[in-house]
Amino acid sequence: MAVTAPVRKPRPMTPARRRLRNNVVAYSFIAPNFIGFAVFTLGPILFAFALAFMDWDGSNEMTFAGLRNFWRLFSDDVFQTALWNTLVYTALTVPLTLVCSLLLAVLLNQKVFGRNFFRTVMFFPYVASLVAVAVVWNMIFNPAMGPFNMLLVAFGLDPAHLPGWSADKNWAMVTVILFSVWKNMGYYMVIYLAGLQGVNPELYEAAGIDGANAWDKFRHVTIPQLSATTFFVSIMLTIQCFKVFDQIYMLTQGGPGTSTLVLVYHIYNEAFISWDLGYASMVALVLFLLVLVVTVVQFRRERDA
Repeated sequence: MAVTAPVRKPRPMTPARRRLRNNVVAYSFIAPNFIGFAVFTLGPILFAFALAFMDWDGSNEMTFAGLRNFWRLFSDDVFQTALWNTLVYTALTVPLTLVCSLLLAVLLNQKVFGRNFFRTVMFFPYVASLVAVAVVWNMIFNPAMGPFNMLLVAFGLDPAHLPGWSADKNWAMVTVILFSVWKNMGYYMVIYLAGLQGVNPELYEAAGIDGANAWDKFRHVTIPQLSATTFFVSIMLTIQCFKVFDQIYMLTQGGPGTSTLVLVYHIYNEAFISWDLGYASMVALVLFLLVLVVTVVQFRRERDA
């Protein structure tokens, strides 16, 4: 008669082993994304920071430059112009986009006819091809035969004093700003619409009982309830404006002259036109520090508010 060995029960897993197993499973899920981030994002960023203190043209031997690239910034008129243009672009684009997207969200949050259609129309420029919309924008604002200038002439403006838009150094930045607001406000409108869904309707009812009109409700109920959404939108817009490149490239390529030259476009010129990769990395480092400081200030203001 065969004797069967007794079945041994598995030992219960200790809390430490269970925690280790859960950690291994969790890290295995995020490992592919983290490896991709480390190889294609974090690594190049760290290399660019190191390259800011080097002299390198991409082909010859890399040499240590110390702070020479940093001191060069103070004598570079093109860098100072690009920095000023970036600050002006950001200072005007952020509030204009905030206001337009908020007003659109409030308007299209009402029960109006064709609400979903107009939401789609407002969001479309954000997802449309930048090349296509930039070409159409330049055609509309063509100083010689553009429909917008023709409309101004029809309203009685002197053709000799019409704006030159992207072809005029005095109007080129205005053109880029208007284009940026028009292209991006639909995206942030959607974010504000999501925020409006979280506003308690009873607050509007209570304000109405107290005699508040539409403006009072907007000022004392809507805006305070959307403070967190506004903070998020302002952070994202600020970062986006500081690193603007594609719109400048498609509309003006930094011109006329240097009227729309921004920091990222200056980095592009120094790195891939002049092949001064060390100095371009120093400008990128300064841009990174500038965005970091502005973001930290915004977070502290929000925390203290």
